[in-house]
Amino acid sequence: MKKQYQAPIVKKAFLILKAISIANRGLRISEISSQLDISKSTVHGITAALEDQGALIRDIDSKRYTIGTTLMELGKAAYEKMDFKKAARPAMEHLMEQCRESVFLGVRNKDSVTVIDIVESRKDFKITSPIGTSLPLLAGSVGKVFLSKMTRKDARAYILGNALTRFTPKTITDPEIYLRALETVRTTGVAFDDEEYISGVKAVAAPIQSTGAYNPAIWVVGFTAGMDKKQIPAIMAQTRAAALEINKKLAGTP
Repeated sequence: MKKQYQAPIVKKAFLILKAISIANRGLRISEISSQLDISKSTVHGITAALEDQGALIRDIDSKRYTIGTTLMELGKAAYEKMDFKKAARPAMEHLMEQCRESVFLGVRNKDSVTVIDIVESRKDFKITSPIGTSLPLLAGSVGKVFLSKMTRKDARAYILGNALTRFTPKTITDPEIYLRALETVRTTGVAFDDEEYISGVKAVAAPIQSTGAYNPAIWVVGFTAGMDKKQIPAIMAQTRAAALEINKKLAGTP
């Protein structure tokens, strides 16, 4: 097996950036060191280098670091290069009008899923989330979609190697039951979340063909009252059809 190249300093830099990005008021060097168990001298060196590149900004008075404009520019550039968003948008809008629930587009990012677009429901009470939101991979319908695209051997290894977190009383925590759910997704082309990630919320997801390095999916999310047993079959069919329409556009098929 090919040995994986390691660059510890780069990994530490990204851990620092992530910690700062989720801190509401930014972080001081001592706080970063304590949270990440990295020496203050190492944190000081990394933050100084990141600040020099514009990736971090340090407040002179509070001594707290926050995310700099360089990362915003890089994020914007990466977001604009996701051409499949344009292909997906019309189908997402049509799907929202059909099921009257919010429709999301996201990509897998290792152990998580990142939301890159959303068409919000017109309902007063709806599910929404900011673009850029990160969701656990092993949570809800969209996770099942991504794992169903893996080989059975790789999916089993991944599930056995990563604990199935219990988010709600309905969360699937038995690896064998989860694997059977993946077989259903492979057969039907659509995944269902029956209040497994958030109580009172259901979701239906379908895969979109990989585009370059991106592995996307589309999913519908709504409150249980708007996605009852009678409505779910239709929403599943509509979501599957929307994914197929997006795939046709990406393939250049009229």
